[in-house]
Amino acid sequence: MRILAIDTATESCSAALWIDGDVIAREKRLERGHASQILFMVDELLREAAITLRALGAVAFGRGPGAFTGVRLAASIAQGLAFGSDLPVVPVSDLRALAQRALDLEPEAPRVLACMDARMSEVYWGCFVRNREDRADSLGGEHVGAAREVRLPAPWTVSPSLVCGAGVGFAAYPELRRTLAAGPAAFLDDLLPRAHEIAWLAVAEVQGGRALPPEQGLPVYLRDDVTHKRPSGH
Repeated sequence: MRILAIDTATESCSAALWIDGDVIAREKRLERGHASQILFMVDELLREAAITLRALGAVAFGRGPGAFTGVRLAASIAQGLAFGSDLPVVPVSDLRALAQRALDLEPEAPRVLACMDARMSEVYWGCFVRNREDRADSLGGEHVGAAREVRLPAPWTVSPSLVCGAGVGFAAYPELRRTLAAGPAAFLDDLLPRAHEIAWLAVAEVQGGRALPPEQGLPVYLRDDVTHKRPSGH
C-alpha cells in the first residue's frame, strides 16, 4: 500500500510517504509559508521514492483541528492532488495523530490526553486509548474550550498514572497539568501532530474501506467562530 500524507494544521508543516510499511518524511516548524513548503516536500518525497501520484492508493491529510488557514490548506491541497490523480482521500484528526505520536513514544501508556493550543485562551483536546493494533482510538469525541474545562473520563481518574499528557497545549496552559496532578505516565508538552502518524492511521482507514472521494475530504475546525481575528501560525 502506498499513501501520501500531509499536514499543515499547526506550526509543524510535514509530508510523509508510506510504502508497504516503510516511511519517508519531511518536516519543518514554520510560522508561515506552509503553502509553498508542503508542495515542495511532496515533490521531494515522490522523487526520492521514484513514483508518481498515480501510483499511490490514497492521499491522507490532517483535517484539523488547528489553525484555520492551515487546516483549510491541507484539505484543499489533498483534494487537488487526489482529483488530479483519480485517488481517494483520508481525512485524519490532528488530535488523533498527536495521540498516536505520544503512544509511539510511550509504549507502556494505554491512554492519552491530547491538548493543542487553540489560541484565544482555549485548547483543542480529546482523550484517546490504544487499541489492539497500537493505534489511537478516540474516546468521548473532540472538544475546544478553556483549559479549566478539560476533564478526564471518570474511569480514568481512578488510575491517572496510566494517562500520558501530550501536546503543546500543556506548555501554553500550565494549569492543564492539574488535570493529571496525581501523576501521569508522562508529559510530552512539545509534541505537535505530523504527517508520519497521519499516514500510519490512514492505512487502517484504507484497509477498512473508509477512504473518501476527494470532494468529501473536508476540514474540521471544532470552533464555530473561525473568522474571529486571532494570532495565526501561518
